[in-house]
Amino acid sequence: MGELSADAVTLDLLREARETVRSSPLGVINTPMIPWCQTTLPLNIHCNVHVKLENMQRTGQRKLLRFTSYTQKSSLLSSSLKSYVSLTGSFKIRGVANQFARRPKGGHFVTMSAGNYGKSFAYASKHYGSKGKVVMPETAPVSRSILIQSFGVEVERVPTSCLMNVVNRCVQEDNMTFLHSYDDQDLIAGHASMGMEILEVTPEPDVVVVCCGGGGLLAGVAAAIKLSGCDKTRIYGVEPEGACTMYKSFIEKKPVGMDTKSVASGLAPPFAGTLPFELCQRYVEGIVLVNDEEIKAAVSTLYKSGLVVEPSGSAAFAAIVNNKIPELEGKNVVCILSGGNIGKDELANFPD
Repeated sequence: MGELSADAVTLDLLREARETVRSSPLGVINTPMIPWCQTTLPLNIHCNVHVKLENMQRTGQRKLLRFTSYTQKSSLLSSSLKSYVSLTGSFKIRGVANQFARRPKGGHFVTMSAGNYGKSFAYASKHYGSKGKVVMPETAPVSRSILIQSFGVEVERVPTSCLMNVVNRCVQEDNMTFLHSYDDQDLIAGHASMGMEILEVTPEPDVVVVCCGGGGLLAGVAAAIKLSGCDKTRIYGVEPEGACTMYKSFIEKKPVGMDTKSVASGLAPPFAGTLPFELCQRYVEGIVLVNDEEIKAAVSTLYKSGLVVEPSGSAAFAAIVNNKIPELEGKNVVCILSGGNIGKDELANFPD
């Protein structure tokens, strides 16, 4: 791919990607949005919040249960979702669907991921008959490595600081093609499909809150919303304090890296993406930070309300309930729960 530029990310490009994602053989679904007031979730701010349940996305290998009662009773929502633990996925399949649709079948690809992108990458590799390898940080849950390997994809676990070195070795020595897990135009355009789904339910949101790691989801959602004409919508990214690469990039006015550490491993890549940074600078109001204790508490609160959401997927929720987002009173707000890949072994580490 040539030089990445925010100017190349147009509304026509995003609309084309939306159709690719919608018709993908990988089985991406339009995930539901529910009013916060129809859940048992606590809220100490008077505003109208919709929750985008991307934790209910699927990664193809299992058939999604159909729920028809999202907006009836919170107790029904809770009991329904508790039976859903083993079927959860994340937003990553959106970008992967668009990436693989625009790559030759049967290729030999390598990527780096803490788990969610790797899972979608592995599923797509199996579907398209491609060979693949996922380079993972040692801090990622071992259960995710095992799941990725179950699709026939190789996994190599290395220190976070060594991720790109290992990827480069695979490209140079093994002639693999690198598919980036967040700094890729096709990927970002695929993620933008979520932004377009949000606008179908809430055509003119005042505020949209999105988790941010490398910035691919935040950039895609922000571009979709702003390019669709929602000039007044404020879009905020949320990062962990121990992995605030985009926050620091906004301060430095260029993409920067850092030694990242957070319970939200999916939001802790070693550097912010170049194209995501450029798009975020253009379309995002600001980046706010949450600490690991706030993220852990968010996971527990969501789980008690019947929503199985991993730490990375809980960041936007944590920011809202901890009053990190300015001027929400009386506003129409969208909170994205971006993923639900958390096992019982991991949940045991969170407060009751």
